[in-house]
Amino acid sequence: MEMRSRLVVKLGDIVYACLRKIQIPVYEKYLLSKLREGPVPSHIGVILDGNRRFARSLGLDLVDGYRLGAKKVREILSWCDELGIEHITLYAFSTENFSRPPDQVEAVFSVIREELRRLLAELEELKRRGVRVRFIGRLELMPPDIQELAKKIERATEGFGEKTVNIALAYGGRAEIIDAVRKIAELVKEGKLDPEEIDESTFENFLYLKDIPDPDLIIRTSGEERISNFLLWHAAYSELYFLEAYLPTLRRVDFLRAIRDYQRRQRRYGR
Repeated sequence: MEMRSRLVVKLGDIVYACLRKIQIPVYEKYLLSKLREGPVPSHIGVILDGNRRFARSLGLDLVDGYRLGAKKVREILSWCDELGIEHITLYAFSTENFSRPPDQVEAVFSVIREELRRLLAELEELKRRGVRVRFIGRLELMPPDIQELAKKIERATEGFGEKTVNIALAYGGRAEIIDAVRKIAELVKEGKLDPEEIDESTFENFLYLKDIPDPDLIIRTSGEERISNFLLWHAAYSELYFLEAYLPTLRRVDFLRAIRDYQRRQRRYGR
């Protein structure tokens, strides 16, 4: 009797798994049809979180967790392309991340190197899709070889099109604001800028992301519900969406749900 019960339970699990495999693609198709009826974000920001916890949960090396996260980022970019999202900003490495143990920092750097070399090898594909790649943050704090790879990619993709992928490295929202204030203060000191002329528009001209719209939507993976110093100025009126999934386990259906949730919200901008 006990053996039979176990078999029934196992059979039930198999049937449920099969139904899920059928249901999710059907639901994704339904979501896509609904998404095409409404506006999609022009610009989304993604806080890439959960690689370490995912790796530890499976007993993997940290570098393997980051590699799986990087693979998922490539999928996210294809989902954005599919939906016609023009700009995406990826929070890849923060100024605070430098305080992690050296072996963890180097694990991230090694995967960043791999992904930047991959981008250089895929320039023709980026050109075909009309995608320009930019890097924001205090890049001078990154290892010299990563700085050089970033510069090569920026130069190579500069004229590729209107779509942008912004990769935040050694980035912090507070640092971005401080850097802008320093540049403005220098101009005021030199007599090239009147303090009375400084307004929001003036200030924005000194930020890293000065020529693309503020993010409509910011998504964070891993279950954490905070923005962690990401795009502090730009996120003033961004919609926020928090996902339980670790980055490597993020599914296309999860991403589509986030966009669908965004479409259902009423953006009032304080009015």
